[in-house]
Amino acid sequence: MASKKGIAVTIIILAAITAGSFLFWIIPQESQMSLITTDHENYLDGTKEIHSILDQTISTEFQNLKDEQITPDEYLQIADVTLSQVSSKISEFVISKPPTEWEDSYISYMEALRNFNSYVIETKVYANLVKEGKTEQMEESLAKISSLKSESEMLIRNSDNSRP
Repeated sequence: MASKKGIAVTIIILAAITAGSFLFWIIPQESQMSLITTDHENYLDGTKEIHSILDQTISTEFQNLKDEQITPDEYLQIADVTLSQVSSKISEFVISKPPTEWEDSYISYMEALRNFNSYVIETKVYANLVKEGKTEQMEESLAKISSLKSESEMLIRNSDNSRP
């Protein structure tokens, strides 16, 4: 069984990433906000790194859920923090204004994040099925989870391939 300390550390790490991402909301809402970056390659690389950390965390914790090392409620807490992070990164992409040569890459990566968001939501559906003991629907949910994960990975490759 996963230790309480391990779960707490995971939640703290995800909360710290969330807190850092929400700095955008501190800026007054009256101004038309846009994300200004001059190094588009490093921005995408940084976003990929955060996404990779979130993916590894949620994948590990989802496996722990399937292995009954954590409870569905513990998993749902972790998934909610991850969803908050992913939503924050999607918001950054929505307000960013990349130059024309970077648009395709940015759009593909934003779509990858949206698919990843759907993937995390579907893992929550699975956790709720476990919680409610509805084993007959679990295989269908796992198939959807696998499909969403594959789509997200394909969109990341598309983003990488469309970089200038």
